[in-house]
Amino acid sequence: MTESMWTRRRVDKHDRLSAIARYVDGKLIDPARLRDALEGLLRPGDRVALEGDNQKQADFLSRTLAQCDPGKVNGLHMLISSVSRPEHLDLFEQKIAATLDLAYAGPQSVRIAQMVDDGQVRIGAIHTYVELYARMFTI
Repeated sequence: MTESMWTRRRVDKHDRLSAIARYVDGKLIDPARLRDALEGLLRPGDRVALEGDNQKQADFLSRTLAQCDPGKVNGLHMLISSVSRPEHLDLFEQKIAATLDLAYAGPQSVRIAQMVDDGQVRIGAIHTYVELYARMFTI
């Protein structure tokens, strides 16, 4: 990576964190302001790793991301280990996300197939869990 690329990434990170500073208290974001923070933080085409399990965090984060304004957050490249929640695919219907890398689809597999056929979801890659998690560190 060239020095200018490092500089550009550093400046981009600073700009993004500055854009959401009003929603952050230390290392915490008020859950009621998470949508605002996501809209200020994410840029079109960003790669976003989203937990796929039915844990409380996965549920809250996927529902909040699906509520974002597609005029502000769009074209995301989602990395979701287990596409288990309807909100994961709502992101594509609402044009918040465009590309999906996954390891397992489970209960959403039929819907994914239909959305791929309809051109609403572009599959970037299908990985094993280990490959997907490793890719998150190498992208």
